[in-house]
Amino acid sequence: MRLRALLIKEFIQMKRDKLTFGMMVMLPIVQLLLFGFAINTDVKHLPTIVFDQSLQQEGRDLLSAFTASEYFDIKEVAKNYQEVNDSIQSGQSKVGIIIPPDFSDNLKHGRSGAVQVIVDASDSLSASSAISTAQLIGQIKSKEILTQKLQNSGMQIVESPYDIRIRSWYNPDFVSAFYMVPGILGIVLTMTMVMITSMAIVRERERGTLEQLIVTPMKSYELMLGKIIPYIFVGYVQATLALIVGILVFDLPMQGSIGLLYGLTSLFIIASLTLGVLISTVSKTQMQAMQLSFFIFMPSVLLSGFMFPRDAMPAFFYYLGDLLPLTFYLEIMRGIVLKGIGLNFLWSQVLSLVAFILATLAISVFKFQKKIV
Repeated sequence: MRLRALLIKEFIQMKRDKLTFGMMVMLPIVQLLLFGFAINTDVKHLPTIVFDQSLQQEGRDLLSAFTASEYFDIKEVAKNYQEVNDSIQSGQSKVGIIIPPDFSDNLKHGRSGAVQVIVDASDSLSASSAISTAQLIGQIKSKEILTQKLQNSGMQIVESPYDIRIRSWYNPDFVSAFYMVPGILGIVLTMTMVMITSMAIVRERERGTLEQLIVTPMKSYELMLGKIIPYIFVGYVQATLALIVGILVFDLPMQGSIGLLYGLTSLFIIASLTLGVLISTVSKTQMQAMQLSFFIFMPSVLLSGFMFPRDAMPAFFYYLGDLLPLTFYLEIMRGIVLKGIGLNFLWSQVLSLVAFILATLAISVFKFQKKIV
């Protein structure tokens, strides 16, 4: 009977704590969906920019072969080399295909036609997929022409008609540390900043000190800022230590401005802190705050592009990743560290972080009531 009474009590308590029970039920479902649908190392539909200087049927046939493979989606048609360079630097395109003016003439006269394929190697998985597929397409197209000429003339041609020349930019040696270290910095900041501040207001409530804050003339937004500002400096210390280790131990290149990197890192730190405060305002216990933080942390790792290319994700999970500040910070980090780009290419990521900060801070202030709930 005593055990029965205890079990009844536990079930009643579980029923009352709906948030914790919901997290226990939803977490495995969310993880299953993320691992099942979002994680895909077979990267297809890479955004591609084309600069076709030949404007002949042979060039169009080759481009059709690229798009038919489903690994390349032609999003832009460039008018010059600079447009190709800018598109790849900004991240709008992962691949650039450049067909020279004499491409068709070379093929018609039995010479090898060179095609340049530029690949953004700052994302090693996407780059590997693009390189192997481009080379395979060149081999298949060359085999088709060689077979046709052999049947027509009976002469065997040794020279390959299609010469696919790969150019890997930003990380040509595919050093995994160059790809992972900037992402690890974002992961560390997300994990610590969100988790620390998610328990800030809850801790005050559990310790009984929230009442003392309530009777003060302090406004809601002042309390929110008071919980955020001290940890900004902690975030800077973490970022500085991580960068020092990355540069000294892993030879991480610093192609861009270190000042710009620090300035934009502050936006990401604040975004992570405001997210943690928002979790703190909706949580009743520190355990709930930790569970919600973990609930946010898992999608941040899987959907931000830290481990798996976002281009390989279904549209729903791709756009879901746009709701996470880590997604934009990874683009900022890899853009500055590996590509050396500036605000002229990163303004959209900056605006997204600012919008996230304003939205989460406004919701946090709205949720927080200066009274004991």
